Amino acid sequence: MKKQKKKAKKRKQREVHDKHLLYSAAVQSPDTDLDFLERVYKKTRGEKFRLLREDFCGTAALACEWVGRRKKNRAWGVDLDRPTLEWGRQRYLRKLGPAAERLELICGDVLHVAEPKVDVIAAQNFSYSVFKTREVLGSYFRQVRGSLLPGGLFVLDAYGGTDAICEDLEERRIEASRAFDGTRVPAFTYTWDQAFFNPVDHHTICHIHFKLRRGKKMKRAFTYDWRLWTLPELRELLLEAGFERADVYVEGWDEEADDTDGIFRRRKKFENMSGWVAYVVGTS
Repeated sequence: MKKQKKKAKKRKQREVHDKHLLYSAAVQSPDTDLDFLERVYKKTRGEKFRLLREDFCGTAALACEWVGRRKKNRAWGVDLDRPTLEWGRQRYLRKLGPAAERLELICGDVLHVAEPKVDVIAAQNFSYSVFKTREVLGSYFRQVRGSLLPGGLFVLDAYGGTDAICEDLEERRIEASRAFDGTRVPAFTYTWDQAFFNPVDHHTICHIHFKLRRGKKMKRAFTYDWRLWTLPELRELLLEAGFERADVYVEGWDEEADDTDGIFRRRKKFENMSGWVAYVVGTS
């Protein structure tokens, strides 16, 4: 009995200290992203969509949430990192039950995945920023354009603001929560560390650190070697890739709460701030 309790305690500690669970709790909001995708698609096409591809999917949290929403929904997740895909397969897909049959994980390069054609392709969490030249990012956008059904949407997120172009540390306290597979994730501190930025080419290196209970730390749990792309660059490259439109959506501002209102609306201009996140939507 003591051995079983000891093993259970060790397993619980491993789960709590799992960087993918912490990342999901601190960074990802699949429900919010999917609500946005559905709202914009219906406004654009006048109907719901069923076929979703999640590029740079990692653990495929977005794709898992999508097939769990409706029985007719199907999804594909694409990522180069096989161990992370397997983590998602073992932890998230198992939780889906029969719905997992409508989700396919592809270990491959998004620059070369063209099939099947889908209604919506999403590239979240700024992962496309690994492409550091206009030539390569434009090639990716053309590949996406060719993978969409007529009238399909390509949705990516972008970040910017005055604090995005300097070395900076942002710390947030993340409340206790439940992961997609039901694992309890205790409260912890998340730190976004912009360790390097070159204004000449917008090359940036960022890290994510986690601070857990009893002083335990996970330094550089994730490291990103990116180019910080601007909204004009992204829009221009989407149009050059053959998209009919490239729209920017940002949150409104609640004066009483002195904070964003959580509603992303299409904007042709908005006031720059110390930090902001936007959706960029390419319409094929």
